Amino acid sequence: MTIRLAIGLMSGTSMDGIDAALVETDGEGHVAPRAFMFFPYEADFRPRLRAAMARALEMHAPARDPLIDAVEQESTGLHAMAVHRLLAATHTRRDEVAVIGYHGQTIAHRPDRRWTWQIGDGATLKAATRIPVAYDFRSADVAAGGEGAPLAPGYHRARSEALGRPLGVLNLGGVGNLTWFAADGRWGSFDTGPGNALIDDWVRTHTGRSFDEDGRVAASGITHDNVLLTLTDNPWFDAPPPKSLDRNAWDIGACRGLSPGDGAATLTAFTAETVRLALTHVPAIGRLLVTGGGRLNPVLMAELVRRCGVPCDPVEAVGWNGDALEAEAFAWLAVRVLDGKPLSWPETTGVPQPMPGGRLA
Repeated sequence: MTIRLAIGLMSGTSMDGIDAALVETDGEGHVAPRAFMFFPYEADFRPRLRAAMARALEMHAPARDPLIDAVEQESTGLHAMAVHRLLAATHTRRDEVAVIGYHGQTIAHRPDRRWTWQIGDGATLKAATRIPVAYDFRSADVAAGGEGAPLAPGYHRARSEALGRPLGVLNLGGVGNLTWFAADGRWGSFDTGPGNALIDDWVRTHTGRSFDEDGRVAASGITHDNVLLTLTDNPWFDAPPPKSLDRNAWDIGACRGLSPGDGAATLTAFTAETVRLALTHVPAIGRLLVTGGGRLNPVLMAELVRRCGVPCDPVEAVGWNGDALEAEAFAWLAVRVLDGKPLSWPETTGVPQPMPGGRLA
């Protein structure tokens, strides 16, 4: 296997900024993370990004739109800046980097309609960095009948080969997703439900903060079980995996009238409850390793333990960087794009056969 140096770029459904990782990998079991940096979005960019997402949700299929086009070009420029700053900080020459894995920003995800939409101009990023760019990772999977998400499970498998089974890797970003590994070698993945998205939306609406730091708002309130039942009363939770979600599949309307603390507590409990419901679809899990921003919320982590009944540890417990993991995954996936290897599998997205994908600029 050829070992290459790759950069992975991820802007997740939390829309807080750009994760940039430098990784040495062969796109298989050799993974050596070199560096990670986070570049927060300026406060005035986030509303434009949310507006582009709202515009996309009004459409029946991706189409040219002046607002979305402008946000895409602005976002691409910010990703180019992230690459330049990562290279400078790590004293890495661009000719040392074989490929950039550029996820882009998901503004709508409709696998039921056979489309998914990540904005981000791979050709422009390639021109700005003079490094080959792998992008559009999800479309081939969705066109073939897969969910197009999650895409990090293959990387989770590569990183966790030396860990015990059974095991779950739970990513709590804007949307939650689970990769599970059974003791008998079976594995799979799927979205579990809202991760931090609803909590962030509630806290931003009621306090002006961008997220519930340390779970403080939730800790000041109580869970309203009647509202929690309303939120979980949805046939999506009964549907067998693989399955995936758009970030805006749920909203905070069910909590209308609650105090800021009670709303945050109820939505935090909802996220944990969706994970419990997800675990009913998979073989018994002995441990959950939690990545993404949710692992930093002690109220959410305590709810996970209480509701799921298994140890729940941040991925740092096994030496991984929970902030960097998704960006690292797209560096790993980009090397697989170079080699024409599958990015998704029937077990991870429901695609009929192992599916290569991505486009290369």
